[in-house]
Amino acid sequence: MTGIALAMVGADLLLHRFVPPEFATMDTGHLVIDLFGAASTTLLALYAHRFWPMVVAVLHILPLLAHTSRFFDLAMHPAAYLTMQVSSSWLVPPILILATWRHRRRLRQGGNDPSWQISWPRWTPRTVGS
Repeated sequence: MTGIALAMVGADLLLHRFVPPEFATMDTGHLVIDLFGAASTTLLALYAHRFWPMVVAVLHILPLLAHTSRFFDLAMHPAAYLTMQVSSSWLVPPILILATWRHRRRLRQGGNDPSWQISWPRWTPRTVGS
């Protein structure tokens, strides 16, 4: 998750080097960044043995609603678009810090705390007559 967050922040900084922030129209640069964030955190949530990645995935999907709203209502106030696009991301760092602290605490208490799903259950075809 930290890698995903750093990639998104880096892409945002790179975007703003070349394109000034503009929230009066559809922001395609941030749409691409938000699509990456939503897809990668959803994939992380599918493989992780934790609840918090699902919450973070939802927080990364919410800005896509802002882009969709902007697409259908170009008369939307720029401040509303900015707020919808950015505000849910403020919760990601505290969730990541809390999740890391809880993981470290469980390890200190002596538990085996697997982080990832090693393999998916395999589907094996049944043979006729069995």
